[in-house]
Amino acid sequence: MSILVQFAIGLMFGLGLVIAGMSDPAKVLNFLDLGAIPTGGWDPSLAFVLGGAIAVTFIGFKLVLRRAQPIFGGTFHLPTATDIDARIIAGPAIFGVGWGLAGFCPGPAFTALTTGGTPALIFVVAMLLGMGSARWLASRPGRLVPQAT
Repeated sequence: MSILVQFAIGLMFGLGLVIAGMSDPAKVLNFLDLGAIPTGGWDPSLAFVLGGAIAVTFIGFKLVLRRAQPIFGGTFHLPTATDIDARIIAGPAIFGVGWGLAGFCPGPAFTALTTGGTPALIFVVAMLLGMGSARWLASRPGRLVPQAT
């Protein structure tokens, strides 16, 4: 049963991305192009999507964490680390650069696979290769970036 609930939630998330236009890299790039503000070419709609996501997440966490345990699990798995290390800085920086260059981030990229053609496919393949490479580098002895604890 839980896999069906997870599928339905993922489907709803993907549908929300499509309706909001977030599977279109041009829309995302128009938001990130702050130089277009004086000419009127800047698209602030992504800020509203992000704000809505933050509000829903904030309320959702407040409601869910009042429960003793998750509905479809034995215990909540919340992060315990509070220190800021190189991985905490490098990961979001790489994510932001990739998002700014391609106009895709992971959720919308997977959604765009259905309509985005070759650019979405190239992005998803590159993203998966990057994720695999990062995991491989982090698992090597004598790695440059220590694993999070």
